[in-house]
Amino acid sequence: MNTFIATNVQNIEISGIRKFYNKVAGEKGVVSLTLGQPDFNVPQNIKDAMIEAIQENKTAYTSNAGIEELRREISIYLKEVFNIDYGKEEICLTIGGSEGLLSTFTALINNGDKVLIPTPAYPAYESCVKLLGGTVINYNLKEDFSIDFHNLKCIIAKENPKIIVLSYPCNPTGAVLSKDDRDKLYEIIRNNKDIVVITDEIYSSLTYGEDYFSIAQFKDVIERVVLVSGFSKMFSMTGLRLGYVCAVKGLMDNIMKVHQYNVSCAPSIVQWGAYEGIRSCLEDVEYMKNEFIKRRDFVYKRLINMGFEVNLPKGAFYIFPSIKKFNMRSEEFCERALKEAKVAVVPGSAFGKGGEGYFRISYSYSLEELEEAMNRLEKWVNTL
Repeated sequence: MNTFIATNVQNIEISGIRKFYNKVAGEKGVVSLTLGQPDFNVPQNIKDAMIEAIQENKTAYTSNAGIEELRREISIYLKEVFNIDYGKEEICLTIGGSEGLLSTFTALINNGDKVLIPTPAYPAYESCVKLLGGTVINYNLKEDFSIDFHNLKCIIAKENPKIIVLSYPCNPTGAVLSKDDRDKLYEIIRNNKDIVVITDEIYSSLTYGEDYFSIAQFKDVIERVVLVSGFSKMFSMTGLRLGYVCAVKGLMDNIMKVHQYNVSCAPSIVQWGAYEGIRSCLEDVEYMKNEFIKRRDFVYKRLINMGFEVNLPKGAFYIFPSIKKFNMRSEEFCERALKEAKVAVVPGSAFGKGGEGYFRISYSYSLEELEEAMNRLEKWVNTL
């Protein structure tokens, strides 16, 4: 049967996150902290807007880019909240950030093109690049998961890459882009005019500091920046699948070709729901963010008390403790935690070679679940 399957498809594997999540199904009594699924309901105003859209028969195709009303609101939101300036004609609504990423990669990558991807990072980046015949080149992150700029500059000088992927706020580490690192990145991009940046900012609404920094804030390099974001995490609407891509016309026209022939348009009623959400549900987002801060602080303190080395996350809802002192591979550590402690977490190796020696906890679950998981984990760790 494999003789029928494209080589590029054979060369990628199912996500390590999902692979480990699927193992939980065979275990009884497990507390799972594996998925990035907020445990909050979709805000009521969004539900009402989607119901209204159905009742008003707004169920036909929209334009390929999506409804103008939502694209205009996204443009306003990005400018007012993040100082990122894209017009509504530079925004395309996609079926989740995932489709946005794949459509962007497809529009840009020729066979053999070199793509710089951080490690550790969300595994879809590498899989998308391999699927399209591109060449993955990893760039290292420091122990605090900020960029190792000496390493990055050396790789760029040696490899002459076409694309660099940025992922802040970061899954799996919870790291955010600092002002200093943003400015260093800007200098690199400004001085290397053959590089396109794909910046995945799906967790931008969930940052725990006062200021937000993005390479997309610099207007003089914006013609070589593609920003991917969305509403899955922002409004806890992961299954409703709505993201967006921002890019200048020359890039967007070609991303749109892929998007058009792949999906035609994002779901119409979900677009109307998000339109209402971005206008009236930002207080719901603030509430969720404050709850995530409580959960983050609880999990962080418990892990520190257990003796783990771990950075305090500044965004998203993940924490990435080190297990290097246990002298175990991350897969073994998580397998044993699942079997012996009945706690499911994700091996760091699922996020690339830079993730080995760590494991990921999603603290998008309730405080009660987190407390039970930490109790079990602490009792088990004390036996190691």
